Amino acid sequence: MEQERLFLIDALNPVNFFGPQDANLRFLRDTFPRLRITARGDNLKVLGQPGDVEKFANLLHRALIHLEQRGVLTPHDLDHLLRQETSSEASTVEKTTSKEQEKAPGDLIVTGNDGLQVKARTLNQKKLVEAAYRHDLVFAIGPSGTGKTYTAVALAVKAMRNKEVRRIILTRPAVEAGENLGFLPGDLKDKLDPYLQPLYDALRDMIPQEKLRYLMENGLIQIAPLAYMRGRTLDNAFVILDEAQNATHTQMKMFLTRMGQNARFIITGDLTQVDLPPRQRSGLPEALRLLKDIPGIGCVFFDRSDVVRHPLVRKVLEAYESVEKKTAHEAPENIPLQNT
Repeated sequence: MEQERLFLIDALNPVNFFGPQDANLRFLRDTFPRLRITARGDNLKVLGQPGDVEKFANLLHRALIHLEQRGVLTPHDLDHLLRQETSSEASTVEKTTSKEQEKAPGDLIVTGNDGLQVKARTLNQKKLVEAAYRHDLVFAIGPSGTGKTYTAVALAVKAMRNKEVRRIILTRPAVEAGENLGFLPGDLKDKLDPYLQPLYDALRDMIPQEKLRYLMENGLIQIAPLAYMRGRTLDNAFVILDEAQNATHTQMKMFLTRMGQNARFIITGDLTQVDLPPRQRSGLPEALRLLKDIPGIGCVFFDRSDVVRHPLVRKVLEAYESVEKKTAHEAPENIPLQNT
């Protein structure tokens, strides 16, 4: 199946990137003859097989860094960067076993701080990565501790690094889980930050502190409660709605209709941990039921086998599931619990 990806080069002068008389663009097309490469303004659209697209993305990332550092990019520079990439890949292959070769291409998502390698560690994490490449809107549903949010944040960071999006937007419903916001000290931001802390933690693993502060101060990474999304159009952004089981019908509809041009959405949630008041129903099961058959939307369902926290977490989940009865907030029977 062919993959289409859109790359943005707006941080640099497109003329300098494409080169005199589009010399660099012609080099890229000659180097990747199996890809359909279309340039328009500061957008570069690529269509082809996933492996070829990934190689193109790696070269493009290195080329943009080269241009930013040196102020000039030529076909000779591109050829040199391509040879470096090929040489690096060959060296890596020599150092890995055949089993590692099979795992490596699809496992590593992004390299974080201090060389941390953020990988898809379970089968359904890998399915989430694949679904995010194929679909602009993906639901990731399952119990806590399965790495849904962490994997989604890693995909967002990778998309920003590869210049596929201009910004990352992370959001959560500000719903009290047995506690009262009014009793927390500080202003509104101080009261809301604890709800958003898991998102901060994931970003701090993957982006150096100074750079993260710069990106957040300049609005390139935004973390905000779901209510703050109302009225916005989210263009050129990788957007993650976390803890979506705590979004109401109205909030879920509002969020889904914020999707703008070149936007990629991942919605994560756990249907068994709804913290809404008794009279409010979660909008997540309804969204799954209404949207499951729409082309361009993917669903990945996690289970206990994906738990990557302490081994006791899996046993805790098993114990609770053995005694809990189905509630109105759990997945309706007409929602197919299978990955798409």
